[in-house]
Amino acid sequence: MNTTLPTPGKEEIALLPEFERLGLDRIVLVTNRAQAIEASAALRDHPAWGFDTESKPTFLKEQVSDGPHIVQLATLNRAWVFQLHDTGCRDVVAGLLSTDAHTKAGFGLGDDNKRIRSKLAVEPAGVLELNAIFRARGYRKDMGVKGAVAVLFQQRFIKSKKAATSNWANARLSEAQLVYAANDAYAAARVFAALRV
Repeated sequence: MNTTLPTPGKEEIALLPEFERLGLDRIVLVTNRAQAIEASAALRDHPAWGFDTESKPTFLKEQVSDGPHIVQLATLNRAWVFQLHDTGCRDVVAGLLSTDAHTKAGFGLGDDNKRIRSKLAVEPAGVLELNAIFRARGYRKDMGVKGAVAVLFQQRFIKSKKAATSNWANARLSEAQLVYAANDAYAAARVFAALRV
């Protein structure tokens, strides 16, 4: 018998306690090659990373995004937000994303992967779409980070709509942008770890 497991709705999630996000003290902004090499060394000690990207939003039908503008990678206790303005930083990120030695877990990564191919000219390797795991376990098609956090941790993951639609191409990211971006990847890392137990 094929049963579909229920996914909590917005109203149910709203009643849950808040998911503890990473603060700025555990978020590293990476803007150049030297910082990217340092971040890469720290990340290589971990077999799996939470993964996401952000691109400057486009509001007109004919506009084409030149994103991603940032790539986020996270472990279970820290997140790195890589800005892709600097060529050296971009090269290191391309190397991280094209290695299959590490699992990169996230939600809704189809668009992210397409943009990475276009901007960084690499094929993302070791990428794991977390929705696929939830589908295999009997949940509805698109779980998303909010639903996954609610199901696995009985907590409410807060996403700022203002930060989500902000300009990710800015040379200086705001604290709100850093927290938003880092925690998308961090939550994915936590979800992947919980699914593996």
